[in-house]
Amino acid sequence: MSFFFGMFVGLTIGIGLIVAFARYEKIRSSRRAHLAKTVASFARMTVQDSRKILPNQFYPPWVVFSQRQKLVWLNLQLKKIWPFVDEAASELIRTSVEPILEQYTPAILSSMKFAKLTLGTVAPQFTGVSIIETESGAGGITMELELQWDGNPNIVLNINTRVGVALPVQVKNIGFTGVFRLIFKPLVDQFPCFGAVCYSLREKKDLDFTLKVVGGDISTIPGVSDAIEETIRNAIEDSITWPVRKIIPILPGDYSDLELKPVGTLDVKLVQAKDLTNKDIVGKSDPFAVLFVRPLPDKMKTSKTINNQLNPIWNEHFEFIVEDASTQHLTVRVFDDEGVQAAEFIGCAQVALKDLEPGKVKDIWLKLVKDLVVQRDTKYRGQVHLELLYCPFGTESSFKNPFNPDFSLTSLEKALKSITIETEAADLERATSQRKRDVIVRGVLSVTVIAAENLPAVDFMGKADPYVVLIMKKSETKAKTRVANETLNPVWNQTFDFVVEDALHEMLILEVWDHDTFKKEKIGRCLMTLTRVLLEGEVQECFQLDGAKSGKIFIHLKWSPQLVFRDA
Repeated sequence: MSFFFGMFVGLTIGIGLIVAFARYEKIRSSRRAHLAKTVASFARMTVQDSRKILPNQFYPPWVVFSQRQKLVWLNLQLKKIWPFVDEAASELIRTSVEPILEQYTPAILSSMKFAKLTLGTVAPQFTGVSIIETESGAGGITMELELQWDGNPNIVLNINTRVGVALPVQVKNIGFTGVFRLIFKPLVDQFPCFGAVCYSLREKKDLDFTLKVVGGDISTIPGVSDAIEETIRNAIEDSITWPVRKIIPILPGDYSDLELKPVGTLDVKLVQAKDLTNKDIVGKSDPFAVLFVRPLPDKMKTSKTINNQLNPIWNEHFEFIVEDASTQHLTVRVFDDEGVQAAEFIGCAQVALKDLEPGKVKDIWLKLVKDLVVQRDTKYRGQVHLELLYCPFGTESSFKNPFNPDFSLTSLEKALKSITIETEAADLERATSQRKRDVIVRGVLSVTVIAAENLPAVDFMGKADPYVVLIMKKSETKAKTRVANETLNPVWNQTFDFVVEDALHEMLILEVWDHDTFKKEKIGRCLMTLTRVLLEGEVQECFQLDGAKSGKIFIHLKWSPQLVFRDA
């Protein structure tokens, strides 16, 4: 009996040990598999992933992230051959930059030419290199080189003023940091395996220099120093900064397809801004906006000034030529007009053109910041409201005018006849102004004020007696709903018809007021262009009320058009 009992206990313990061992092995295997997945995940981590997990302030100071490979070997070789590079590069700069300097010579000066030009004995340092993968597969290789140069060049400009004074001006203490882009394209089966090299200044991070009159002080002639500095910066921007690129043929061939060409137009409607920072001690700011795709004086657009207003309504239209929609941006800078004094900066904003869907209007609010590069200032400076439409060349036929299917529009503002993509940028802008006609869209706009919701209480009893005033801004036509008594969620369901003479440049303003026997108090407002209803014909939308703590209004818009053309 004891034998069987012992055998039973032994079997039970043995089976238990086997089950426990199998379970342990299963858990161990599962842990190994989980660890392998974790290690694989860490192996796939990028710099951006690690920064999301652990913010920069928690890294030790010796940890440095860089997406660019170091180029110590290249810097050593460049230092050896720099005297020869200096001679070749100096002549290249002289022949390519001098015509640009003449082009941007300001009115105060009559001419600017190089008297001396050598790059000195200090070679630049390449601090990193990277290959742009997105460009590599398009029949070429794109490389970006990060460069830093604190040089000792000998650059002397012969400058003649309009008053007959000749000034030999020396450019000193040059400090430069930037990224150069090199494109080796097209790839061929002949050594060195590419037909040409394109080079461009992809990013200008920092450029500092000082000006000194040889044997004198440039500050003794007011305005000359600023004029020269602006000319130099404009020349760099226009001659070598991306998307401009210089082409060096390596093998015989036609490389005109690598040159900078306009690829489309960007139509911008500067609608309004709100809550701008007040820069005036007495009264309010007098804001105006400067818009540009390329920061060159002849390519910038300036809006009108709205006096004594922190919530300006511009409703102005501008058109820009686009050379590279994948990398260019639209920049908006808002200033306070100070009259005879220099305008005071309020804030700026930027939108990437690659975020725009061709042929489709984008309605966007942009928050103004102090600096687009270093965004450390968290102070609220206001917002700016834009409508953007990007139209690539060669696709005009696909963007039909919604009011007349037999007519093709390249934008909401312009009617252009055929303009070929091969036209040079300057000729293109000139041809555009000669060929375009203003499009005048007339019709009837039916506005149904449906209801409002969650309005702020303005009466002592916690209610309001709201009504809505409708204003067509350009024609100054007005209408008013009935008063909804003692409610914060009024329902009106009233329709008003407006005869609109120029719908593309008109705006609808809705103001919500509280009716009172002794006074009327404005609760809030919203304003809108007619762009969307022009495109879609009928729109039902909900708008938040500006200037109110809460509340939104529901409206329905319907458009009955009549398209008219007026020669410019």
